[in-house]
Amino acid sequence: MTITDVAKILGVTPRTIMRWEKAGKISKSRRDWRGWRFYHKEDLEEIKRFFEGAYEVNGDGKTLVEVSKVMGAIMLAISIGLFSYIMGASLLNGEAVASAQSNFTTSDAVPNNAVQETDTQVNIHLDSLPPVNAAAGAITEDIKYTLGPNDIVEITVRRHPEFSGEYAINSEGKIEYKFVGDVVVEGLTKANLVERLTEILEEYIIEPEVDVTIMAYLSKVFYVVGEVGRPGKFYMRGNTITTREALVQAGLPMQTAALKGCRLIKPSQKGGNNYETFNALKLLYEGDLSENLVMQPGDVLYVPSTVMAKIIRVISPVTNITGQAAGAAARGAVLIP
Repeated sequence: MTITDVAKILGVTPRTIMRWEKAGKISKSRRDWRGWRFYHKEDLEEIKRFFEGAYEVNGDGKTLVEVSKVMGAIMLAISIGLFSYIMGASLLNGEAVASAQSNFTTSDAVPNNAVQETDTQVNIHLDSLPPVNAAAGAITEDIKYTLGPNDIVEITVRRHPEFSGEYAINSEGKIEYKFVGDVVVEGLTKANLVERLTEILEEYIIEPEVDVTIMAYLSKVFYVVGEVGRPGKFYMRGNTITTREALVQAGLPMQTAALKGCRLIKPSQKGGNNYETFNALKLLYEGDLSENLVMQPGDVLYVPSTVMAKIIRVISPVTNITGQAAGAAARGAVLIP
């Protein structure tokens, strides 16, 4: 049978069948010695299966995919108009436009230039991220914490206040211990430092009793950026931290977060970065600990936004202007007696 016969059976035009064939949605037709298309029974059955499936055509000869694109554009236009109307109404009620969009924006504490996302990459400027205080209480035990530059320790020697005091560790990993001089403390734990100071002080006093307290954890940091409640720079109270603990300290992901595509960025010794993807949805809400990756000092945890959140942020400037105009128009309408 010819392409015209097949088109009559299906109720479409021959051009529609040729378009399906060109797009690869159906197999290419056979040709006779003149180059004309012809079809066997099995060819017709294949085209029928395609026609009766997801790509069934409507009365105008357009496939449902084409129709869905048109409907999607119409729905987007309606959504923008509805959103604009809501914005105008909220202005009448004295509500700020920003409050209606709060679910689609990140924390105000993070500068706009801290995270710049393009079509091909995400640029994170760590120097622009603000420091965030850790949650109350020790989330990770500091017993294995190794001291480093900028940490502050308090040394207490019982019955000998002259050897007691607070000391900041300098960039060389040392403290300037009075009466003793420079003491290298970088890489030591609290217990290690107690032992070292005890050995040193035995030359000056009998049976010294030394106690060390870490007053400030400032030598090790990690970063959480993206769609979380409190993005920024965090100080570690251990040598490592897990992604689950990091997300908890950062205020957990927001509704706009694409949880299945979170990324852990680790600085490479060669100067580049290593990337690991993990599923925060499984980790936080399904208890899958295989997704609980270990973070080292300097690591960056990135929580991307959903496609819908990106769309909202693109159209929000337009809806802002439209909403203000609608609000002004509505106020004018109310004032008319």
